[in-house]
Amino acid sequence: MLETRTAEKSLTMTEIRIKAKGLGLNPGKMNKTEIIHTIQAAEGYSPCYGRSNGQCPQTNCCWRADCLKVRL
Repeated sequence: MLETRTAEKSLTMTEIRIKAKGLGLNPGKMNKTEIIHTIQAAEGYSPCYGRSNGQCPQTNCCWRADCLKVRL
């Protein structure tokens, strides 16, 4: 399952789409950031991916490796 991946590894787009579909979401033509924000909201989290400015206290987040690199 995707939840068991370590925070250091990035998820591929295929894995992200699978995770979205597993939550009953239809990622359609959304870009990576849009899909992740939708997943975060569906799981009850703040859609914070890419908005961390390099600082994030969520060390077990499966998006962390990519999130810290992204600037929105």
